[in-house]
Amino acid sequence: MIYTTYFANLRNLPKNIYPISICSKAPEWYGGKQYKKLAPKYDFFMEWKKNHDNDYYIKCFKEQVLDMLNVNDVIYDLVGILDVNEGVDIALVCYEKPSDFCHRHLVAKWLLENGYLCKEWMKNEG
Repeated sequence: MIYTTYFANLRNLPKNIYPISICSKAPEWYGGKQYKKLAPKYDFFMEWKKNHDNDYYIKCFKEQVLDMLNVNDVIYDLVGILDVNEGVDIALVCYEKPSDFCHRHLVAKWLLENGYLCKEWMKNEG
């Protein structure tokens, strides 16, 4: 299973779910695995920080990040960087709370559209 979550929620994540940051820059305290191929590009991210135009961000993220990737290769990479057997649960991690606009929600939608179950991890699931 693939989940999404945010850094402040990692303390609640069960030990059997492996976090992988999908940010350009993870917090300094985070010592876990990272997968920057799913991170937003600096230029459109900084433009979004100025105008908060979510439609612009979604368009750029799709064109500059997701459209450049093969979903099966991404899944293979994610399992591979964990150095564990297939079939493990993964949590793709970013900064924003579940209710906030975040690229991890775009990644989750992309995974779902391509046949991979992905949802936000909730504390009561642990």
